[in-house]
Amino acid sequence: MDLMANTLLAAGASPAMLHTLQELQDFIPHIHALCINIGTLSPDWLPSMKSAALTAAQLGKPWVLDPVAVFASEFRLTACLELVGLRPTVVRGNASEIIALANASRGTGKGVDSIHESTDAVDAAKSLALASGAVVAVSGAVDIITDGQQVIGVHNGVAMMQKITATGCAVTALIAAFIAVDPSHPLEATASALSVFGVSGEMGMEFARGPASLRMHLIDALHGLDQAAILSRVKIASIE
Repeated sequence: MDLMANTLLAAGASPAMLHTLQELQDFIPHIHALCINIGTLSPDWLPSMKSAALTAAQLGKPWVLDPVAVFASEFRLTACLELVGLRPTVVRGNASEIIALANASRGTGKGVDSIHESTDAVDAAKSLALASGAVVAVSGAVDIITDGQQVIGVHNGVAMMQKITATGCAVTALIAAFIAVDPSHPLEATASALSVFGVSGEMGMEFARGPASLRMHLIDALHGLDQAAILSRVKIASIE
């Protein structure tokens, strides 16, 4: 949650991290996008997640789902399938998460980490996108983004980012911020967010000595990004 909030602040967004059901009706009408992350899922928090998603949808607010470790337990799988039924704008996960969610069945992972490459999940991502109506993003060495028809690859980032907990969660939050700015183009906004986050990691790695310092330099790089850096470093391409 800390890295998610700091990523959003560095990018110029204004995050509010909420769990309480009683607060949602005061906050949701004023948001520009919602991000639901099930990383620390509990029976007490799930009703808040469902209510937030339903309210956002009713108000025409875009929302993004991060199905953290959906493959790890029946509770997580059932919760995520229910949330997908509330029509998220975007679903972003690692390859093992997207495969499990697309198949509506538990799979395997390494803790909460993927044992699959992002390219292994292209068909699952397309299937999930068509079934849910969401743009689906699969993080990996090459980030895959699809609406069920088009498939886009983002070739930014560094391997060391995988050694920092919650980088996936942070980029999901950044996707929500990008969609808040351009809600009518969720595919393009998602690809852009993934690329910009990857570029920040590349720039941060130039000064980092390991995962801990990369975390700091990544946030600094994101905060200091300018148009020239983005245009010279962004690597987004269609995948046939």
